[in-house]
Amino acid sequence: MATDRKAEVVWQGDLMNGSGTIGEVGSGAFGPLDVSWASRAEEPNGRTSPEELIAAAWASCFAMALSAGLARAEHPPERLETSATVTFQPGEGITRGALTVRGTVPGMDEDAFREAAEAAKQNCPVSKALAGIPDVTLDVQLA
Repeated sequence: MATDRKAEVVWQGDLMNGSGTIGEVGSGAFGPLDVSWASRAEEPNGRTSPEELIAAAWASCFAMALSAGLARAEHPPERLETSATVTFQPGEGITRGALTVRGTVPGMDEDAFREAAEAAKQNCPVSKALAGIPDVTLDVQLA
């Protein structure tokens, strides 16, 4: 079954001096969140950016995909600590992405864990949506 997710933003002013608020998301899970050009291209100062939200989505999607793949391989993880970093370059867009995962997976060796992580990186829906990023790295470590 397809699912729709929705977020609403109000922006006031021009790009450089204006600001916006992510006021409502369909789930009610978060908001309001303030956004601005400065939080995107300079220092966040307590505000978020589209890239920070993309990084959060990517880290969680990757963790879900890896967890599913490990379970299919009969090695369900005890714990996966994931992070994603998205690099935004004004005038160019998102130029880099980095995924990191530290996993506790009983009965699995480092090579098999790395292979499962690579598959998750390639196949999670957010990774697929971000396929245009020119430089993406994956740092994997099995505990």
